[in-house]
Order: sequence, then structure tokens, then C-alpha cells
Amino acid sequence: MLQRIQTVYLIIAFLLSAVVSFLSPMYVDNGSDIFAFSKIEFSMLFGLSAMLSVVSLLSYKNRKQQFVLGRLNILIHVILLGVLVYRLLNLSGGPLGSVKGIGSFLPIVSIVCLALANKAIKRDEDLVKSVDRIR
Repeated sequence: MLQRIQTVYLIIAFLLSAVVSFLSPMYVDNGSDIFAFSKIEFSMLFGLSAMLSVVSLLSYKNRKQQFVLGRLNILIHVILLGVLVYRLLNLSGGPLGSVKGIGSFLPIVSIVCLALANKAIKRDEDLVKSVDRIR
């Protein structure tokens, strides 16, 4: 389990969804930092993504299920990115202006990690299929 590269990618995606997203501000609106836990839609989507990453990480014996869970997790991150972009576009300028935080880039990094994990899972599945053909 831990010797496979997709495990590393899934752990990074979990850490981004579960830990970093709640520690770094998503954006600054009128001088106050908006974190993922301050908005219910962000906290639900990040929590669901973290849970899917853990379930995918623990289902290492079933590569097809792991691949499907990775795709579902990517879909959740795309929805999260859409909600985040909608929120960022509707920010009021205000006297201090609005600033995008590092938390607004987390879904993009997570999507890249999950896509790399799915690529590695697919490569493992193809390797197992090729060995089965030889037998």
C-alpha cells in the first residue's frame, strides 16, 4: 500500500483537503479572512473530499473502485472550484479591496494530485492485466 506512488498523491490530496484548507484563508473580504470552515459549502465539500481520499486510500486492493473514487473526488473538487470562483467574482471591492488567499488555489493542486493518482492506478491495473494475459 505505502510503496505505491498513488498513495503519496492521495495522502497529499487528503492533507490539502483536511488540514491546509482549514488553516489558510480562502479569500479576504473587507478586511476579514474567510476560511473554509466559515462557509458551510466550503467545509462540506472539503470534508467530503477528505473522506473520499481516505476511503480511496484504504481501498488499495480494489483498484477499479479506487479509480472511480478518484474520479468522483476530482468531480467534487471541480464543483468546489466553481463555487469558489463564483464567490470570488461576486466579492465587493470595498474600501480595502478583496484579496485572494492561498486557499483559493488548493482545489487546483488537489485536482492535479488526484489526476496523477488516477494515472498511477490505471498504470497498475494495466500491468496486472498484461501479466494475466501471459498466464
